[in-house]
Amino acid sequence: MNTQQPRIIIVGAGFGGLFAARALANKPVDVLLIDRNNFHTFTPLLYQVATCALDPSEIAYPVRTIFRKNRNIRTLLGSVTAIDYANKTIDVQVGGQTRQEPYDYLILATGSVPTYFGQDAFRENALELRTLSDAVNLRNHILSLFEQATWVTDEATREAMTTIVVVGGGPTGLETAGAIFELYNHVLNREFLHRDLSTRVVLVEMQPFLLAPYPDKLRQAALEQLRSLGVEVQLGSPLQEVASDHVTLADGTRIDTHTLVWAAGVKGSPLAELLNVPLQRGGRLPILSTTEVAERPGVYAVGDMTYLEDASGQPYPMVIPVAQQQGELAAQNILAEMGVGEKRPFHYHDRGSMATIGRRRAVAWLYNKVQLRGYIAWLAWLALHLITLLGFRNRLNVFVNWVWNYFTYDRSVRIILEQGEGKVRSEK
Repeated sequence: MNTQQPRIIIVGAGFGGLFAARALANKPVDVLLIDRNNFHTFTPLLYQVATCALDPSEIAYPVRTIFRKNRNIRTLLGSVTAIDYANKTIDVQVGGQTRQEPYDYLILATGSVPTYFGQDAFRENALELRTLSDAVNLRNHILSLFEQATWVTDEATREAMTTIVVVGGGPTGLETAGAIFELYNHVLNREFLHRDLSTRVVLVEMQPFLLAPYPDKLRQAALEQLRSLGVEVQLGSPLQEVASDHVTLADGTRIDTHTLVWAAGVKGSPLAELLNVPLQRGGRLPILSTTEVAERPGVYAVGDMTYLEDASGQPYPMVIPVAQQQGELAAQNILAEMGVGEKRPFHYHDRGSMATIGRRRAVAWLYNKVQLRGYIAWLAWLALHLITLLGFRNRLNVFVNWVWNYFTYDRSVRIILEQGEGKVRSEK
């Protein structure tokens, strides 16, 4: 390592951190990429791991493999516990020890965490879907309950075990609810033949509509497709109570269930608090248009954890393309500080958004102009996610699995893996 080269530390190997590191690959800088995992997760397909469609290894890619040809990029498996922005050092918990790492420039890209909007008591009885461990935990939970339900004689208890409530009417909520319904009604019900298992999936959204950023026609199309699939949709009534064996909505509706999947919202990563600057709503770290953190020299931040307003005064959405583009810009602006080019402000190139609901069901809003629904939108969703998935082997495996699942209605990864203590809801 050439110690004369500027040292850049990137915290987080998500989409923002990954694209920042790629932009710095083979440049005259020393890069240290820190993450608590040794892999990058393709988070848009987490729900497919949770619903037995894909193996975890098919949506995860080792970070060291990604950068093994880039001699100027090293990786460190650990968690950042402190940032000394005055002396430009960070503390990293590695195993049971703390390392202090100096930097010339720091890029924070640690994403977001689930938020319960002040109802933190809900967390005790909820399952989340933000990490690969969350996905495997949810898969274990669903399969274990089905195994138990087939031997339960009390009908009410059995129905509660095979009822899932998904909270959140965004893309993650829709994709999860649709995939779980298809798993229940096209796969598992073919294997548990000696007991008639009545399965139920309920999507709960506090707003009177789904997919808030989408046009009204696509919102309605998503609602119609969900209901045509068989998912029950409860709009305009938030959760009032969450217990281990039921949930209650604000309108008094009680749903007996042992499975609550929380996909209702996220807030900025708590790492932002280490910089001691006032945070914006949702715990998001305010940044300048160059992705720098004001009054914190040498510190940049990108992605979900940041707050930056667009020309209309609205914060940029917490979506993957924003993180990718901000990550690249942060790297380029750091190089500009070193005399390579000029600093540029962030301009978001919005290519639109899409959400899949189930087999041949999806909505897409391409470039925020072209509206697609149904089979064409579903094909567009498949193509985009296959193209952006890291690694040729991963793409090939996912494609083969998707083709197999489509023609056979089979989900091959129906394996219960114990992970020790998790946030699995009680089946008392």
